Amino acid sequence: MAAKANIIIEQGTDFSSTITVQDVDGTITDLTGYTSAAQIRKHYSSNTAINFVTSFESPRSSGQITLTLSRIQTSNMESGRYVYDVELTNSANTRSRLVEGLVTITPEVTR
Repeated sequence: MAAKANIIIEQGTDFSSTITVQDVDGTITDLTGYTSAAQIRKHYSSNTAINFVTSFESPRSSGQITLTLSRIQTSNMESGRYVYDVELTNSANTRSRLVEGLVTITPEVTR
């Protein structure tokens, strides 16, 4: 089951957040051989998505994934509420949802 986490992103800024992946016992997951994908959409059925850049921290045995958006990406997003999730796929091609929740884009004043 995916963890629930809401994110606040300031429009027009660079965003970065690192997630540490652990199993139910709290053991860090070795992410060697995994791929990842993460998207933001205005609503679940939206055909338009903003892709997070996902990167695995080194060494992959640290279990950490960093999600980033550039200031250009966040500038182009209208302020308001969105949904997102992060998915992992292992070397056996089994996909799981790591985390999901709401994204709130707060409006930029300085342009």
